[in-house]
Amino acid sequence: MNNVGRWRRQTDVKPVNKPNDMAFKHDDPDITGVLLVNVGTPDAPDRAAVRRYLKEFLWDPRVVEMARPLWWLVLNLVILNTRPRRSAHAYAKVWSDAGSPLLVISRRQHAALQAGLQEQFGTGVKVALAMRYGNPSIAAGLEELRQAGARRLLVLPLYPQYSATTTASVFDAVTQELQGWRWLPEMRFINHYHDFPAYIAVLADSVRNYWSEHGEPERLVMSFHGIPEDYFRAGDPYHCECQKTGRLLAAALDLPADRWLLTFQSRLGPKQWLQPYTDKTLKALGKAGVNNVHVICPGFSVDCLETLEEIRLQDGDIFLAAGGKHFGYIPCLNADPAHIAALLQLIGQHAGGWLPDAGTGAQQLAERRQRAVAMGAQD
Repeated sequence: MNNVGRWRRQTDVKPVNKPNDMAFKHDDPDITGVLLVNVGTPDAPDRAAVRRYLKEFLWDPRVVEMARPLWWLVLNLVILNTRPRRSAHAYAKVWSDAGSPLLVISRRQHAALQAGLQEQFGTGVKVALAMRYGNPSIAAGLEELRQAGARRLLVLPLYPQYSATTTASVFDAVTQELQGWRWLPEMRFINHYHDFPAYIAVLADSVRNYWSEHGEPERLVMSFHGIPEDYFRAGDPYHCECQKTGRLLAAALDLPADRWLLTFQSRLGPKQWLQPYTDKTLKALGKAGVNNVHVICPGFSVDCLETLEEIRLQDGDIFLAAGGKHFGYIPCLNADPAHIAALLQLIGQHAGGWLPDAGTGAQQLAERRQRAVAMGAQD
């Protein structure tokens, strides 16, 4: 690389925009911050809000791997002129007076995790909620933790199965924001938990609880969000991790191979996505004389547009129109206490060595301040 190239590379580095960081006191307690991240939601179920959300989401190069100039034309001249109105109509079907179901439930998860961690470790742990796209943003979540004095950061993307389109995108956004921090926190990042025993156990219990009320179906369909097949061919492990989650869940439920299927939903555009497709599978089951089907979405930690509108409404209607008699949707784990307990266990495992001593005693903190003042510190 020539000197001009080196200069350009150096000037591309994001400048430190928080030169004074935050007011630090030597008797402040040691805080561990947990950043809880989900995909996001529009601010409202209207065309303008959905357009803003889709523009941010679909412009992410992790989501759409296409040459930027060409994709800019497709996105801005075609997709953002047609899809927002249709998507806004879909969001309106699941929106409540409290707002977007994904955000409402995520807030409940956030509150429950904060309460659970505080019960176990006192005030030495702070949880912040963020969305990869939309609000509250990752920048806002990180700033909340910075203001709380968090010097250790655990990032938990609520995507059980790793994909570059989701988990890696969260990593990109977090590290890009941290480029503007003078005092970086020590950081750990949870890549996936697709085979975490507590997660599999609570998934299985959610199915059993649903069956205890609605009876067992002829088929259990496990529907995961899709990705383009060429992403998988390029090395994305998402397909394999979905398969493992499905296999472990079926084993936990003691289901024979002919009682369950694994499918993929929510495809976009003309590319071939991971198959089999959920909607086409349900249509085929209905036509084949299968009368009773239940669908669960193990890749979603929170009910959202893709589960409540696409699966419960659209795909349920497809199955019934094809000849099926009974369709059931098994809700996501959401803020169920068993799910919160599993996430607390996951956080505890990945924050090992951080949490037990997070609440340094008042006497130790006072002594630390005294030593600093003796060496010339003002506070």
